[in-house]
Amino acid sequence: MQKPIYKDKIIEKVVIKLGTGILTSEIGKLNMEVIGGICDQIHRLREQGVVVYVVSSAAVGLGMGRMGLKKRPTDLPTLQACAAVGQSILIETWQKAFDPSGITVGQMLLTRDDLKIKKRHTAVRDTLDRMLKSGVIPIINENDSISADEIKFGDNDVLSALVASLTKADLLFILSTAPGLYDLAKNERIPVVEEITPEIEQLAGGTQSATAVGGMISKIDAAKIASSSNCGMFIADGSIENVIFKLIAGEPMGTYFEPGNLDLTAHKRWLAFFDKSAGRLYVDSGAETAIKREGSSLLAKGITHYEGTFLASSLVSIVNPDGLVIAKGLCRYSSYELEQVLGKRNHEIQAIFPDKTKVEVVHRDSLALMTVA
Repeated sequence: MQKPIYKDKIIEKVVIKLGTGILTSEIGKLNMEVIGGICDQIHRLREQGVVVYVVSSAAVGLGMGRMGLKKRPTDLPTLQACAAVGQSILIETWQKAFDPSGITVGQMLLTRDDLKIKKRHTAVRDTLDRMLKSGVIPIINENDSISADEIKFGDNDVLSALVASLTKADLLFILSTAPGLYDLAKNERIPVVEEITPEIEQLAGGTQSATAVGGMISKIDAAKIASSSNCGMFIADGSIENVIFKLIAGEPMGTYFEPGNLDLTAHKRWLAFFDKSAGRLYVDSGAETAIKREGSSLLAKGITHYEGTFLASSLVSIVNPDGLVIAKGLCRYSSYELEQVLGKRNHEIQAIFPDKTKVEVVHRDSLALMTVA
């Protein structure tokens, strides 16, 4: 059977993220009708030769139900306990739901460290590849039972976008109770977003759900990652019957975020998305042009000021005069050293640090663009 096509592009890989709101009918109770429908669509996609990754929420909500809680805990230990209880229920449910199709699922629980530390990042990718080659569908979730603030993704919307970037997926489906991105002032659904502008970001709001986190704000964050990874992204109501195939067929529902045209290598995608910046380097318009249009390294003379305290080889964000993060990269200087070379030319830097053979602050090979020229 021929692979499906969307916007003249053959679909090879997809990531499907499912929110707690559509997987459960109330706190602690799974909506098996919706889950069964999603499993059927995934089975049909696989029959058409499409590789599918599933990012599934609901572990905390299921744990809350089993533990008799009515509101999402605010203290970390209770939240982690809910996740530990609920995750076993969740993965067992997915396996039972796929049993009629003869599909085996595999659980993968991740923290941010698993994707930011290079060896673990590679191990995650290799494990996912082996699961798929063995006919196993990965069911991915944040490892909420051990995640603390410094190693959390924040929500599964962002995690799903990182999985899409890691796997070079063609499409990301974020399926929740949200029918798409709306302009509430006009009471209009926005069918297509070509570029995530400040105006688009202002349309986003949080969530009032007792079990969920994130809301539309996190979905916009996910769209930024997906778009910069050359992956299209849908936001749609996951309870709609046959929603995935209806979206691919172009039926008028949900919101589609167009993929960008950045062509990042695996190393540069890792730089761009999989770790948090230790600091921010603010550059002038000349440095911005050199980085974005000429593929140049970032030199000290183009940096106006910086924020943060960091060591050499730390990941930093590069910010243009308008306050937009245009790139991320590995800084060759500590913040202490950077203070001594700000605005200086190469020969001046070599006089200060004669042992440095390369004086670029961020070399172009360790610099990943976040926006296009």
